Amino acid sequence: MDTRRPLRTLAIALGTAGLLISGCSSGSSTTDASSSTPAATASPVPAALKTYYAQHLSWRDCGVTGFQCTTMKAPLDYAKPDAGEIKLAVSRKKATGPGKRIGSLLVNPGGPGGSAIEYLQGYAAVGYPAQVRARYDMVAIDPRGVARSEPVTCLTGPQMDAYTQVDQTPDDAGEVTALSGAFKKFATGCEKRSAEILPHVSTVETARDMDVLRALLGDDRLNYVGASYGTFLGATYAELFPARVGRLVLDGAMDPSLPSVEMNRDQTAGFETAFQSFAGDCVKKSGCPLGTTSASDAADRLKQLFAGLDAKPIATGDSRKLGESLATTGVIAAMYDEAAWPQLRDALTAAKKGDGSGLLSLADSYYEREPNGRYANLMYANAAVNCIDLPPAFTTSAAVTKSLPTFEKASPVFGKGFAWASLNCAYWPVRATGTPHRIKAEGAAPIVVVGTTRDPATPYKWAKSLAGQLSSGTLLTYQGDGHTAYGRGSDCIDTAINTYLLEGTPPSDGKTCS
Repeated sequence: MDTRRPLRTLAIALGTAGLLISGCSSGSSTTDASSSTPAATASPVPAALKTYYAQHLSWRDCGVTGFQCTTMKAPLDYAKPDAGEIKLAVSRKKATGPGKRIGSLLVNPGGPGGSAIEYLQGYAAVGYPAQVRARYDMVAIDPRGVARSEPVTCLTGPQMDAYTQVDQTPDDAGEVTALSGAFKKFATGCEKRSAEILPHVSTVETARDMDVLRALLGDDRLNYVGASYGTFLGATYAELFPARVGRLVLDGAMDPSLPSVEMNRDQTAGFETAFQSFAGDCVKKSGCPLGTTSASDAADRLKQLFAGLDAKPIATGDSRKLGESLATTGVIAAMYDEAAWPQLRDALTAAKKGDGSGLLSLADSYYEREPNGRYANLMYANAAVNCIDLPPAFTTSAAVTKSLPTFEKASPVFGKGFAWASLNCAYWPVRATGTPHRIKAEGAAPIVVVGTTRDPATPYKWAKSLAGQLSSGTLLTYQGDGHTAYGRGSDCIDTAINTYLLEGTPPSDGKTCS
């Protein structure tokens, strides 16, 4: 697992919707004769970028009913726009009406590494409120290095299988060496297979890509809904182009001012909060696999289960056995959405009886592993973006060991594993280009920042912090469980966001929903 950035917004949204996703087919011969023309911008486009801002998008049918796809060009390196280009995949579903079209609404599900196009086609453009889809062209671009946009690759399927099973709670020097070796092999694989793009997948570069797309779509301002890591991407856009900010919703917000180690430790505490909520619910039910007394007792029993799996992995009906690492990942995957809690209870019950298939299935969903053993590039892109955006949390195993008490205080259940997972960027072949800093985005239009009080992956205090940093930020709070809030069952949240997207009126700062 990687705790540098929140994951799984995409998988949870699609899993809840129960949809089978189809990608764009580049071989389609159906074309749209219309082309996009650049909109006027708040400030002149640099001369070296005019070619990119002046390109025309040729839309085509991409094999999914109602959707069009195209390819956009961007500089590989914005510092050297003439030194090569990158091709980025874009998809849209036009506004359906009734009502006057407002413009384009760009969406991003987070990750980093989640496919925005899959999210668009599988959820946003069919599952967002009808009145929003009626008045916006729903649009997504797979960020550079992700999915259809020249994806980062690092390991083969069998190599990734081995990587996900490495013990991330080492008990001795030999296990520490094995874990460090796994991180090194992962980084070396990324460099070997994706050397050209690795230095150019930062959030800043992706935000610049978004501005090129905004212009090509004909919009003077960017309208955007970003979830999880997508909030950092949206805030970065606002920092770079405050005068071009339209209606921005940042749901499940990150705090850009935090260094990696604090971010990881906060997220560790977030998952502990989510687990305590799950455990409190579980122990009230008959047959809870973690007992029926208290949440603290449930935590002890889960730790005992993990310890047993560490000593002796169990069968799964697959060539892989379920050890502590995969089991932990399976539990973490279910923390993103309370709708997954029944599945987790069943999986834990089965694991106690020696059947690890349920937890393995949850872990596979987290890693986006297909039944044939193929992995999507989610985890590769996730590491690539994380490791270039911020300096590593730890650079040595000794530093991890020293910090273990603070992580285990944050989460007695997950702390040790999260601390060691934070070593993953120590061996990265590309130096980080970003630094933690506050984002003000002076001059931007009102931006809505959404936080969920028991969010595991993006702790609520991050949303409070980001809303306070942004000069035009307004905080919208959901008192509840799960990761992100929009479209998850709260009429109060949905009404506030829909009103903002449709009328431009943000909710009052500090509004709270349950």
